[in-house]
Amino acid sequence: MDNACYLLECTATGRRLLVDAADDAPRLLALADGRVDAVVTTHGHWDHHRALPEVVAATGAQVLVGAEDAADLPVPADVLLRHGDVVAVGALRLDVVGLRGHTPGSVALVLHDPGGRVLALTGDSLFPGGVGATGGDAGRFTRLLDDVEERLFAVLPDRTEVLPGHGEPTTLGAERPSLADWRARGW
Repeated sequence: MDNACYLLECTATGRRLLVDAADDAPRLLALADGRVDAVVTTHGHWDHHRALPEVVAATGAQVLVGAEDAADLPVPADVLLRHGDVVAVGALRLDVVGLRGHTPGSVALVLHDPGGRVLALTGDSLFPGGVGATGGDAGRFTRLLDDVEERLFAVLPDRTEVLPGHGEPTTLGAERPSLADWRARGW
């Protein structure tokens, strides 16, 4: 399964954050030149943390995850994230957005770049064409779509770049016209 992993670096301090150490630790470590200060796991599913033990062992990186998903990781979490928290990477600040439904502790990270870009790293909670899988559970689906609408679409501009955990990026503006259709179809 192809996953998207993201490496963010503060250009002022050189501090680095890896989002989802999904697989292929040697490749991730090479990408980061062996320097990772922290790893955020967007949710507890195995395909988003298979390389986490090896990356942490090689770099000493701090492990951050949504509080409700911490028990699903193969290594202990150093920081339990909750909706409204802020993750600091040098001078960069990323807002933690809880998006419950795909898993109880799924989180997205939102970066407001000083140059005006807004990035939302959404894990498996928001993709082009809909929200993440909720196992056919209507309650989980409603919770996830409610969170996505209230915590992303209602507060972020249409130009926000959505960087999901699988597949291609999109923008909130491209997806906004489909929100009612997603709710009507129920997945």
